Amino acid sequence: MSVRSQLLKGILEGCILAVISKETIYGYELTMKLRDMRIEVSEGSIYPILLRLQKEQLIVGEMRESPSGPNRKYYTLTDKGEEALQQFRMHWDALKGPVDELMQKGGGAHAHQRSDRGKQ
Repeated sequence: MSVRSQLLKGILEGCILAVISKETIYGYELTMKLRDMRIEVSEGSIYPILLRLQKEQLIVGEMRESPSGPNRKYYTLTDKGEEALQQFRMHWDALKGPVDELMQKGGGAHAHQRSDRGKQ
């Protein structure tokens, strides 16, 4: 599994909740929205997460007629899902800043330590 895939796996649930919080959406449309945001995911990885989110009562799925083709299951965020999304946002905000700071090229405490070691 690639580093990108491993990182995405950890945050994909929060991203899915965020999209569903903005609109009622069906699985394929959700996949396309994430791709439009440059989050490359397959439908095969989305549906197991949607099932788990339903079991955890964070989202609810409702079958609706489709204007073209078979019926589609549309997903909506529950109150519990909204709380989970708020928790994700809080944790993400707390983690994002320090990680961004660490990842800055040439920045951070270790860059200074490395340059100091060469002087000893």
